[in-house]
Amino acid sequence: MTSNTVDTTKLWDMIKDIKLGMFTTRHGNDHLHSRPMTTLNGKNDRGAVLWFFMSRASDTVADLTAAPEVNVAYANPGHDAYVSVSGRAHLVEDATKKGQLWSAQAQAWFAGGPADPDLALVAVSISHADYWDMKSNKAVQIFKMGRAAVTGAPPTDLGEHAKVRMG
Repeated sequence: MTSNTVDTTKLWDMIKDIKLGMFTTRHGNDHLHSRPMTTLNGKNDRGAVLWFFMSRASDTVADLTAAPEVNVAYANPGHDAYVSVSGRAHLVEDATKKGQLWSAQAQAWFAGGPADPDLALVAVSISHADYWDMKSNKAVQIFKMGRAAVTGAPPTDLGEHAKVRMG
């Protein structure tokens, strides 16, 4: 079942457990390029923006500067949870926010700390998102799909699918 909602609670509950998303941009050659990126949002950053640290010298930053429409996809196959977020990305010059989001993991990539000149803070303003959260265990899913194959009727009640619209 698909529903439309503006409630972001479920969306953020799913993202916080996945953390690593595939960040997709449109490259200069017009191909879509995806790279794994760590989502920096904490409990106090659950609004309509995803936060990332990136290298200013990276293709990712060049791509999103030229074509700001991006997608970030999250997957947790062990829990049959999937999220797709679309939005507009932009660089944010905010030393305070960089400091708030800073972590030991970021230090591994940016030795100069939050003031590292190569450190770009990227905000993705979410326009919409879809999530799929399969409630049934694998055995029930297999049974329902088998029944659908025999009856010709699509499987139902496998989980929750919702579309989240921002702003």
